[in-house]
Amino acid sequence: MLDFVFYPITSLMYAALAAYFWRMHWLPAAAAPAARAESGNIEHIAVLVPMALHAMLLYQSVFAGDGMRLGIGNAISTIVWLTVAIYWLGNLVYKVAGLQAMVMPVAAVCVLLPTLFADTRALPNTQLAAFKTHLVISMLAYSLFTIASLHVLLMALLERRLHGGELPLALQKLPPLLTMETLLFRIIAAGFVLLTLTLASGIIFSEELFGKAMRFNHKTVFGILSWVIFAALLGGRSLYGWRGRIAVRWTLTGFLMLVLAYVGSKFVLEVVLGRG
Repeated sequence: MLDFVFYPITSLMYAALAAYFWRMHWLPAAAAPAARAESGNIEHIAVLVPMALHAMLLYQSVFAGDGMRLGIGNAISTIVWLTVAIYWLGNLVYKVAGLQAMVMPVAAVCVLLPTLFADTRALPNTQLAAFKTHLVISMLAYSLFTIASLHVLLMALLERRLHGGELPLALQKLPPLLTMETLLFRIIAAGFVLLTLTLASGIIFSEELFGKAMRFNHKTVFGILSWVIFAALLGGRSLYGWRGRIAVRWTLTGFLMLVLAYVGSKFVLEVVLGRG
């Protein structure tokens, strides 16, 4: 019962941070508080509190009883926690404060998902090293592509606002668009490497478990489609200098394929069909 008290507390902490970041960084300069100038370090430390609670809840939910439980609720919550953690670490080097108000509301909702989609069945074969490796790499890949998708939306918003209207402080503090674009493709490249390793480790895991390289199903199809899209995007960037709206469309399309590959398939199986 104590866990179910901490779930709403953690969600409210994320939501309060989202409201704070919006008020301090996204309101027009004339409407925002004057005390926001030197608050960056405190803000960065404050995020650690709900992150720590979120990690505790995830650990207790995923490793409850014997084995590992990673249904749709735990899976999405884990991916979002990794997204917040990677963003938190990356913000030490790249000051992209505008993402805070976008990441925190997502975390506020997703931290509650394990309570809404209770996972009663443990995953089979979690003792296999190939499966554990595949799981960790795939979660990191999803998290990086989540950040890339939010990043590209932030770039699109900045580009639109540059053509008219007062910029919120969050957009004023962002690096130049070309710098953000370079960072975006670094994130996508890192995610692409992890996605490649995810598919490769999935083949190894399939061989260990089923004695054949890969089962050809909708999850595999969407995973490969996502890999092809991001490979084409990186190739187009290298060969033809793709940027701007092309980068936005291809990044979001590739991310959608990833969502359909894993989260979509788990939702259909666990929620719609009730197979767990």
